[in-house]
Formats: sequence, structure tokens, C-alpha cells
Amino acid sequence: MIVERWNGLSITSSSVKDDPLGRVQTLGPEQPVDGLLLVGHGSRCLISADQMYQIRDHTQACMPETLVEVGFLEMTDPPAGVVLDHMVSRGCQRIVILPLMLLAASHSKSDVPAIVLNGRKRHPGVELTFGSPLGVSPELIEIGAANIADVGAEGLPLLVIARGTSEPDANGDAVKASRLLAEWTDTDFLFNGFTGMTWPRVPEALRTVQKLGAPKFAVFFWFLCNGKLIERARDEIAEFVKETGIEVVDAGYFGPDARLAQLIERRYTEALADSPTINCDTCTYRAPFPGYEEKAGQPVGVGHSHLAASHAAGGHDHHHDHGTHHTH
Repeated sequence: MIVERWNGLSITSSSVKDDPLGRVQTLGPEQPVDGLLLVGHGSRCLISADQMYQIRDHTQACMPETLVEVGFLEMTDPPAGVVLDHMVSRGCQRIVILPLMLLAASHSKSDVPAIVLNGRKRHPGVELTFGSPLGVSPELIEIGAANIADVGAEGLPLLVIARGTSEPDANGDAVKASRLLAEWTDTDFLFNGFTGMTWPRVPEALRTVQKLGAPKFAVFFWFLCNGKLIERARDEIAEFVKETGIEVVDAGYFGPDARLAQLIERRYTEALADSPTINCDTCTYRAPFPGYEEKAGQPVGVGHSHLAASHAAGGHDHHHDHGTHHTH
């Protein structure tokens, strides 16, 4: 699906401090035993939260016998730990906690596993299992390729813009995913850009494509939902077009596509079968990569985001285990 550009994005926090569970659904099975908690990053953009809830609703429709909920690491309420407690109170005895994130960066490798560990302390009688992020999957490639085809950009030079991370492994996966998308869309020109944390940033990537002589090219955002980073990148693209006259075709981002539910259900099944797919061979928590040596062997929950811990604490989830080492 093509997700329209949203102008005038609200950057007001979607947190509702007086009622952090205000958007927890009453749907799903009446007496749930199995649950799936999708953990999103969180955003100050209201549209991002809305789209996360739409993904939840698609997944619930795909998995009617399982209670499906969404919680967040930071900036957006409700915190994932609060939602987990609510799911247990509804009767769930077996819950998969799955990062609703594209790549296995520090949030997926540290902050979300911490939710599992903390939850096991609070609910020792409940089976809590960690699931994998969405990763580089054929379902995502298919959705991205469909977006590109829908705007008539198949075969055009392609710039894929991802959210850069402090995890070299995740940045490498973003490039891998881009290559697969380029193969699917029959282009012979591919370049990558990132919105932060690593290189090349969006303006540099645009200039490189210009120098390589592309008079017209497509852009696809390797992002799950809309937000400030996409809108900032689109502003940079608009300025580039104004300065150069080069035509840039915006193929959008994944958005709340119903096909995501199939991938999420697969990740859920993998978790229950104890076969998560997070890559550990080139993980900075396991190997001392240059510039990130301090992360090797770091405890779960310490990693990328102190904001995530702060958000959880604000949601009455104070059980942060900094003494359990990274298990991947």
C-alpha cells in the first residue's frame, strides 16, 4: 500500500498519563490463555502510534485465539511493562514479547529482552518468551516492492533510506534488505541513506545519487511507521528537488499493511518453537567492534536507551535487572 505523506505532523506526545491503558483493546478472546505483546519504539508523533495500533488490529484479526497488544519503550504510552501486567490480569498464561521493529539493533537486543526478564520476576507463574524483530524478510520486501510498483517506479534508480543505528550489524542488514528490494524491483542502481547515527545521511546520499547522474529516481523509506524522521527526510528531499530539478518519486514506507500480520504471526510461532532468528555473530554485545568496545558483554537493558528505562519507570515498571548479562 502507498502511505500518503502526512503534512503538519503533530509532535505532541501521545502519552495519556492519567490513563496509560486507555488504548488497550477489549477485543481478542474473552478468556485468553495465550498472548502476544508487540513492543514498539514509541514516538512523539501521534500518527506513528495510531499506525502501531492499526498493525495490532490487523494481527489480532489474523490471530483470533491469541490476545494481541502493543506497548512502547519510550515517549508513547502505555509502557510495554504496564501492558504486560494487564495481559496477565486478563488471564494470559503464555505470552510472546516481540519487538515491533524492523532490524535487530540495541532496542531489540537489550531493552525488549529486559522487559521479558523483568516480567518473569513479577509473574513467575507465567511463561514469557522473547521473539525476534521483523528482520529482513520476504514479506517486507514484497510490501516495499508493491509500493514502488504502485507509484510506477519499477526499474528506476533506487535510494533506500533507513533509520541508522549504533549497531553495525543492523546497519548492515539495512543495506542487505535494500539490495533484495532492488533485485525485486528490477533496478540496476541502488544507494542507501540513513536518517541518523551512521553514514551517509540523507543529504549526502541525495548528492551522491546526483553525482552518479540519475535524472530521476525513487525513494523508499525502510521504516515501519511515519514519524519525525521521515518527515525531516522528506523536507530534505524537497529542498534537494528545488535546488537541482531532479525528480524524486516517493514510494512511501511500510505503514499498517495487513500483510505485516502474516510476518508477525510467523515470528510468534518461531518464538513458541524456541527458534528466534536474531543474529549474534556480528553483534556488538558479543564482539568488540571498533568504537563500540564498551558494549561487549553489557547487561540486558543497559544498551542504547536510558529513555526506555525512564519511560518504564514512569509506567510503574521499576524492575530493571542490570545484573543479567546479554544472552544472545
